[in-house]
Amino acid sequence: MPSPTEQNSWIVRRAEEALRRGFTHAYETVRVDPAKYLMQLQVAHRLPISSYGGMYTLDPAVLANLAEETIQAGMKIAAAEGAGLGLGGIFTVLPDLSILAGITLRTIQKLSLIYGFEYNTDAEVADLWMAMASAAGIDIGREVLEKELVNRFIPRVIRAIALKASGEVVEKWSARLIPVVSSFLGGGLNYYFVRAWGRRAHNHFRERHLQLRQQLALTAPTGP
Repeated sequence: MPSPTEQNSWIVRRAEEALRRGFTHAYETVRVDPAKYLMQLQVAHRLPISSYGGMYTLDPAVLANLAEETIQAGMKIAAAEGAGLGLGGIFTVLPDLSILAGITLRTIQKLSLIYGFEYNTDAEVADLWMAMASAAGIDIGREVLEKELVNRFIPRVIRAIALKASGEVVEKWSARLIPVVSSFLGGGLNYYFVRAWGRRAHNHFRERHLQLRQQLALTAPTGP
């Protein structure tokens, strides 16, 4: 019979695998479409913009409110998903983590777009994953990005994120042993997971946005 340490190590490895699979699958298949999301922002929030470049003309407070609403929406979706799968207790933890990874990534993609950062080019996609690493509390370093091709950089970042997150979630998700109680725990834990990651990513994008905004102001024509 495996010792508690061996059992915990096995669960951490499985959690890491589930998170890595979830982030990879979300990156490949459930990417937020920038054009559709721009239209959604224009209609739902009546933003006077025609492209994401227009985000740099809006009041930063407006962007902060949009970002907070986006995080709140992701938190609610994650909570509902966690409560549903939580009915299965410990047996549904790994599927839950894969879905949670997808919800988290989509939330952070929306935050990226709100602050005017699209991900159409390799460099922009790599920047998005830098934000994901920041949300996970990992400092990758831009010099690493500059030295690696994107198709090598992203899988390495996903592995680092999954490794960091797996230890955190296993420690907190270990209470999900009793199915009914697990439903409440699953919903709550997912809720706070997306909140923490979303807010760290929000800070990352806001700082980059303000820096770029200052640069644009310095280079803008001053008139005749």
